[in-house]
Amino acid sequence: MPARSQKPASPPITRKRPAEISRRQARAIWLNAQGLTANEPFGAGPEAVTRAVKQLGYVQIDTINVIERCHHHILFTRIPEYKRADLGVAQSSQKSVFEYWTHALSYVPTADFRFFVPAMRRWRRAPAPWYVKVSPAELKRMLARIERDGPLSLRDIKSGKLVEKTHLWASRKPERAVLQRGFYNGQLAISARQGMLKTYDLTDRHFGWPKAPRPATDPQISAYLLDRALTAQGIVSIASICHLNPPRKPAIAALIDRRVRAKTLHRVTIAECPDIPHWATPETLEVTPPTATFTRILSPFDPLIIQRRRTSALLAYDHVFEAYVPANKRKLGYFTLPVLHGDEIIAALDLKTDRQAKRLIIQAWYWIGTGNQRDHKALVEAELDRFERFQLAT
Repeated sequence: MPARSQKPASPPITRKRPAEISRRQARAIWLNAQGLTANEPFGAGPEAVTRAVKQLGYVQIDTINVIERCHHHILFTRIPEYKRADLGVAQSSQKSVFEYWTHALSYVPTADFRFFVPAMRRWRRAPAPWYVKVSPAELKRMLARIERDGPLSLRDIKSGKLVEKTHLWASRKPERAVLQRGFYNGQLAISARQGMLKTYDLTDRHFGWPKAPRPATDPQISAYLLDRALTAQGIVSIASICHLNPPRKPAIAALIDRRVRAKTLHRVTIAECPDIPHWATPETLEVTPPTATFTRILSPFDPLIIQRRRTSALLAYDHVFEAYVPANKRKLGYFTLPVLHGDEIIAALDLKTDRQAKRLIIQAWYWIGTGNQRDHKALVEAELDRFERFQLAT
């Protein structure tokens, strides 16, 4: 029987990756990576908190509370049914997130703990020069007390000795510096938080590890920072990967170069800002992200806003944070919040929560870019109603 002739195999279909994309395309990739193109991208409950923190890489913590503090606000923006208690469960019961320093104090996935161990060890060897000095004996006594008596907050310490504050956020109790030293050293973990009151426990006891995570190597940390940015941002620049971490830039640049040669990253030019090199994975460039349609009131510490140059380049919006500007020199307000509608910033609102009167006060409302009263006022007011309910919920 004659052999059957075989049809030559078709060559694999390859899609041409764009060397240049528009700002609007880059913006769509970023918003999708940030969980802002779907209504419930992470679900609900404590598990949603864990998924959101994992996707974003970190969620920043800050003390300002003229409205809800930013860590709750950032999560509420992406989890419509978010409750403050969900974060408490994730941190204290499930222990799927923990607090440590990224570019600021932040919630970070516990799965990433090992990437922070080298920083903790550096703190043990040589604390930052600006930090309040704590003697080894003071720290040893504090660790022994917590081991003996259990988790401890500053409120639990009845100190007979008070000191002058060195800055606005300092405490007159000298024990605060001891607790913070143990925290930065990695010997203490923040096991619970009530507002800005932190409860500390021994790190190993809090997590219940049979063996502490092995510290990541320096190359592993660079890879972690790059991958974290690619997940959270979709399309990245060296500045966006190394936000407030300039010493890391040479290592990141070298790693990007290796991945480009290996074709696991592609160089991308954004037409409206061609002087800033960007990169993305082939998979990111091959998928058309969903169109953003929602209206969201953003925290000024939101990952979409905190990197001012990136926000300006991709969102065409220049945010001004005026909380530390003298009142007579402010242009928009003490704590102005950008309003995202679809893929554009359309307004800026200076808000304040009057918790006694149980209402959200609009101190100023500014239209931004294409935002206008006729097309957008009802949409923003509907989101303000939702935002107010969240602000006043117990």
